[in-house]
Amino acid sequence: MRGWIWPIVLATTLALGGVARAQTVRQTPPKSGNSALNQVVNKIIGRENQLMAQVRRYTPIVELYVQDMRPTVNLGPVPVKDYYYLGQAHFAHGIQFLPLHRQGVTFASDLTSPFRHFFSSSYNPDGFLEMIFPDARGLSRADYTFHYVHETFLGDVRCMVFNVVPKPHSGQGRFKGRIWVENRHFTIVRFNGVFTPTPAFGRYFQFDSWRVNVAPGVWLPAFVYSQENGKKGLLGHGPRFRAQMRLWGYNLSPVAREEELSRILVQSSQPIRDPNHANTSVSPVQAELDYESEATRNVLDRLQSLGLLAPPGPVDKVLDTVVNNLIVSNKINLDPPVHCRVLMTTPLEAFAVGHTIVLSRGLIDVLPDEPSLATILAQELAEILLGHSMDTKYAFSDRMIFNVKNTFHVLDFHESRKSEVEASAKAVELLKNSPYKNSLGQAGLFLKALQAESKDLPELISPQLGNRPQEIQAIEQLGPQLQPSNVKQIAALPLGSRIKVNPWNDHVAMMKTRPVPLLNARMKMPFELAPFYLHLERAKGTSAGLAQAEAAHEKKP
Repeated sequence: MRGWIWPIVLATTLALGGVARAQTVRQTPPKSGNSALNQVVNKIIGRENQLMAQVRRYTPIVELYVQDMRPTVNLGPVPVKDYYYLGQAHFAHGIQFLPLHRQGVTFASDLTSPFRHFFSSSYNPDGFLEMIFPDARGLSRADYTFHYVHETFLGDVRCMVFNVVPKPHSGQGRFKGRIWVENRHFTIVRFNGVFTPTPAFGRYFQFDSWRVNVAPGVWLPAFVYSQENGKKGLLGHGPRFRAQMRLWGYNLSPVAREEELSRILVQSSQPIRDPNHANTSVSPVQAELDYESEATRNVLDRLQSLGLLAPPGPVDKVLDTVVNNLIVSNKINLDPPVHCRVLMTTPLEAFAVGHTIVLSRGLIDVLPDEPSLATILAQELAEILLGHSMDTKYAFSDRMIFNVKNTFHVLDFHESRKSEVEASAKAVELLKNSPYKNSLGQAGLFLKALQAESKDLPELISPQLGNRPQEIQAIEQLGPQLQPSNVKQIAALPLGSRIKVNPWNDHVAMMKTRPVPLLNARMKMPFELAPFYLHLERAKGTSAGLAQAEAAHEKKP
């Protein structure tokens, strides 16, 4: 039985993929009349307009999560309300967010502000989506002035830094702020600022937008962080919030997947047979198990094809190890074996599909330690053992043929309250016989913190497909009293603490970060959003697959 140490990493979410503070390389800017500088600016403008055309060919998944904040004396700003939006980006008619999740809310197409209306209590995803470009109309010297600042590193990528200011009378919604430009192809990889001037109705918010290198020379928008501190405007104090927007699933478009046809293997004329099953009939029990397995494959394949489930990878193996600890210590024999997968979304949820346990990325992010992880997995393992985990209706292939917008109406893995209670009791039994039996107080602390936040963060704890982490009273009672002001008590981590995502192929991996000492209780930030600060790296290998997809796009009429 193997164990895995679930490291406690807290404020390191400030650096998704590793904290690497920018190091200034050169502070002396060249003269404004420098012809070399003018050539660089022209290349930046040309590259940005080229990238915009490239991005518009795709329909990535877009997830926006917003937390309204309230200032406190001891803990600083804390979340008091949240909003969640999941959809796809479409660029055929400007910049448009098409909702996918089951709330089915219809959003306005007004791009003047991320805030839907001054008197409204919701946000406009279209406005946030516009933040993936400095200017959706394109950059030009006619509209902007570029001032060179210095050179620096963002992670491993050397960048030139410019301040960008719109020229007078250049129009509404122009970008004012700073851009970071990588020094090989002159691509803008980060921009930080605000659209200006402020409209008469609505608001523009400050934002920090990042792009990642998915193939040699190809950078795609992936992360946007926005924050407002309630500053006073013409109509009173504005909103006080933090927001994260994530984009992934660029390689989900049908054209991009056409290259997969070239990898199909042709079978031999003499197919390989398993000698263990030669000349044997299938019993009714085995037929039922095979039907469940087929239903499981159908669901997992469909979720992955939609960009909602990460492909199998190293994070699954980490989760599998903890499940295996539970199975071996309880002397359980399961066939087929139990495996784990990662749902790509933020809301905290878990569910079982056949013998596969699915945990959301957001849930993995906030779990502070291995006993807490084991408690979540024990609940879903109990569902499997009690036979709650699979509806064989998904073995009928026609149920898997549906529009992506109907995903959350067709697929539902939520368990009844009765099933949850039964599974919770079984989970306690599994945990008390496991290597985690002497550390369940930590899991109880996490469940207490989750319960404490459930009123203020209902969207974070509202599952889209499965079940919210269960309130297992027998485990909660083992936890110490919740002490938010105690720096040494870590009940939960900030969102973004564990998982990093490749926005092109949806692969997920555990983040490698350096520990950051907590100086005060404000730095704990349980379940909270934090700014993105990426350790940028250049993609290795070739861009052949991406080039084929791009060529296929070019051939389309």
